[in-house]
Amino acid sequence: MNTLKHLFHGTKGTIIRQPKFSSATTHPPGDPSENIEQSIYRYRKQHGVNLGSWFVLERWITEYPFRCAASPGQSDLDIARGEHAKEILELHWDTWITEADFAWLARRGINAVRIPIGYYHLCGADPTVLEKTDFSGLEPVFEGAWHRIMQAISTAQRYGIGVLFDLHAAPGKQNRDSHSGTSSSNPTFFQSRSNLQHGIRVLRILIRNLLTYCQSHSPPLYNVVGVELLNEPQPPSHKNLQRWYIDVIRELRAIDPGLPIYISDCWMTEEYTGFIQSLPASHSSPIVALDHHLYRCFTSSDIATPAAQHSGSLSDLNAPTPRAFAEAAQKLGDASGGLVVGEWSGALNPGSLHGADEYQARKNYISAQLALFERYCAGWFFWTYKKEHKGDCGWSFRDAVEGGVFPNYVGVKPRNVCLADTPQRQARRGSAKDVALGQHIDYWSRYPGHHEYWRFEQGFVQGWDDAYLFLSWNSGDAPTFVSELGFLGSWARNKTQMHIAESGSSGNIWEFGATVSIRARMQPKMTFSRCLELSSLRSHLSWMNDYGGDLGCVLVAFNDSVSILSPIFL
Repeated sequence: MNTLKHLFHGTKGTIIRQPKFSSATTHPPGDPSENIEQSIYRYRKQHGVNLGSWFVLERWITEYPFRCAASPGQSDLDIARGEHAKEILELHWDTWITEADFAWLARRGINAVRIPIGYYHLCGADPTVLEKTDFSGLEPVFEGAWHRIMQAISTAQRYGIGVLFDLHAAPGKQNRDSHSGTSSSNPTFFQSRSNLQHGIRVLRILIRNLLTYCQSHSPPLYNVVGVELLNEPQPPSHKNLQRWYIDVIRELRAIDPGLPIYISDCWMTEEYTGFIQSLPASHSSPIVALDHHLYRCFTSSDIATPAAQHSGSLSDLNAPTPRAFAEAAQKLGDASGGLVVGEWSGALNPGSLHGADEYQARKNYISAQLALFERYCAGWFFWTYKKEHKGDCGWSFRDAVEGGVFPNYVGVKPRNVCLADTPQRQARRGSAKDVALGQHIDYWSRYPGHHEYWRFEQGFVQGWDDAYLFLSWNSGDAPTFVSELGFLGSWARNKTQMHIAESGSSGNIWEFGATVSIRARMQPKMTFSRCLELSSLRSHLSWMNDYGGDLGCVLVAFNDSVSILSPIFL
């Protein structure tokens, strides 16, 4: 093995001294105002649920708030126009989701929640959001929502849970469904320039007030993981929607440059993957995530497909859906984004369950989805957390867990605290680096040309430290789960840019380890720690991947424990 005091550099056989540099430091990769805690919340893999029918109400989930709703009694506007609306809504907001729910979720490894809101829920922060809209004059009904939404952030942070806000109801409504605010089947959001502009203004108000509240809170709140611009939009022209997305992103980046932005793929994953790829760096950095919603229970084809076939179509990596996920995940990662499944469930149509063991069929279907999402996605959010009437293991996460069709815990549990920055850990890092660097030099020294092996060394150390950073970070007052890097592409891209700013650019940036061609040469070797416990998906490989010197961490499940493995360059 070649000594690290001198590194090969330049043509084969030429040795020059490695440039001096300090050991890699781990710091936020995006906006300079971000700190480590905020970065971990935003870049980690999101294992989440939707807190459905908390603020944007859906009658099939919560029947009780609709008891005095005006006809046709299907939407927030119908409730607001009915009797006792203010009292009914405020009672519901205070009781449907409480601190006990956040505690229950955290104990099961859930580290994020997606909270659907309507533009009218912001009137407590800025009453003008209601002007010239369907909800004009209803400020007294909805003004109490805003401070409860803010309280949700602080409550979630106490349990280490991130919060993704989703604009589920836009001015004029962006789709035909009653969960877009009104019962009208005629969405006008895209038909009115004033609605489009008001939608941008609503999102500006949301971001400004989130930023102010989180920064002024004592202690500061770092757990807002992003904002989704529109839920399930149905635009007459996707080009027009994409132009609107560009306008919104530009405006929001000016307010909070580091905030991750989520956009719906409108069930056109390939097209919207290409759209994110086309965004200029000023828009795509640090994160623009693509939200896909996966359901297999609505169409005639879904109904005619047996449950086992649904599961198989998600488990077979050569099937259309896994192939589409794999392609989108790779492209989005390279574009500083990531693929997220913002809604999914264990629901199957009775036609799919005919003749099957319903319990086992639903359990297999959920397991197939989890395995697919863990392989390719930066996060997922089950729809929905719970329903008013118990027993629906397809749509209610809580019932699915208690009914045994959903794992009782997802992700990795903290066990013994053995990830401290000890001399032993530093020695393991140094030993692993020596092996990796030696193999890197041995391989590339066979090819004449200019090499900068010191970049590989920096990248390896940076990647190692970043992987440890996520694994060892303690979230919440009493940590119940371990964080792992989810938005690898965005983290890698930004860290590479930081490396260039600190060490200069060249044609050998790839040696720092950010390219797919280099990551493809990784394999796990050298177990260096066994201090975590995996309680579900025992056969699952979860890549805590790197950008740095080809370092990644793999959590390999065997029995009830996992080992952290360091990939070594071949």
